[in-house]
Amino acid sequence: MHAYAGRREHPVDRQPFAAVASRPMVTLKEIAATVGVSSATVSRVLNYDTTLSISNRKRQAIIETAEKLNYATPRNRHRPNAQGLTKLALVHFLRPEQELVDPYYVALRLGIESRCAALKIETVKVYHTDAKPDAAMLQSASGVIAIGRHDEEEVEWLRTHARQLVLADFVPFDEQVDSVQADLGYAMEKLLQSLANLGYRRMAYIGWGDRRAQAFVQWMTKAGWFDDRMFRSGENTEQGGYRLSLEILKEKRPPEVIITFNDSMAIGAYRAINEMGLSIPGDVGVASFNDISVAQFLNPPLTTVRLPAEEIGEGAVELLLERVGGRELAKQITLASTLVWRGSTKVPAAKTAQ
Repeated sequence: MHAYAGRREHPVDRQPFAAVASRPMVTLKEIAATVGVSSATVSRVLNYDTTLSISNRKRQAIIETAEKLNYATPRNRHRPNAQGLTKLALVHFLRPEQELVDPYYVALRLGIESRCAALKIETVKVYHTDAKPDAAMLQSASGVIAIGRHDEEEVEWLRTHARQLVLADFVPFDEQVDSVQADLGYAMEKLLQSLANLGYRRMAYIGWGDRRAQAFVQWMTKAGWFDDRMFRSGENTEQGGYRLSLEILKEKRPPEVIITFNDSMAIGAYRAINEMGLSIPGDVGVASFNDISVAQFLNPPLTTVRLPAEEIGEGAVELLLERVGGRELAKQITLASTLVWRGSTKVPAAKTAQ
């Protein structure tokens, strides 16, 4: 079981929020009866139907009655009031020092925090440690966003102790859990097909065994090009990229291109390639995932799959807002990725290397 240590961004009240009973939902029929018009007329006024022929006095009476009775349109019933989400806990799968060297997850967290700041929602960061999170602290928050990879047991534990739970950058085991992420499997397939179209055949992969790795093995096997010597698992850091790239480049038949789990590993791959006296992309190409800010400034600039880190964080907050506002049906949102072609690989004729 992953465990975590809490770190508060602002001083907070340790007392859990008091339960507030909600008012009974007011219907169009009740508003119509109060004003003395039809339910259809009420509906058209509250949905701003400009084609409706009605006196200004009646229109104003409908609007004022709806406000007095606290009516919410179906579209707005899932939007919480200003106090609906006041404190949010971020449960991270990384330790603080691990996140610090992974700009992708820093960007994702900042996406959450910037959205919360705009909405005046307090955030509490809970990083991975050797102890479980403080269950009371999680329960005192309006909701929890779990960042990154969590196993089934961890997700179930969080569901038990969180009022509301959203997974950011991870596909849940249970379809009843809200999530927002990029489709990493499809992104890998798209990258492989594009590289194949450029003439690459002997392609290697280094990094974690997640959906990227699974898609790599499946796609390369189907193409008849998979070689297990060109597939290495290891730590997703610059040092891990350096070490695994050296191992692969020393094979009797080295790869034509190395695909790394993330841009940090790609930086390590660059170092290994340069130490062996090879050129990029002349002797071996490098492609990656994330598109962190430094990717465009490498020599040569790095071809990478841009993953929407900040948007994933912002989307997770929006899902939590909807849940707090009353939405019951689970949502699992997939955001698009983008191939960014630069000088570390061959470049499609229709593209210009940055």
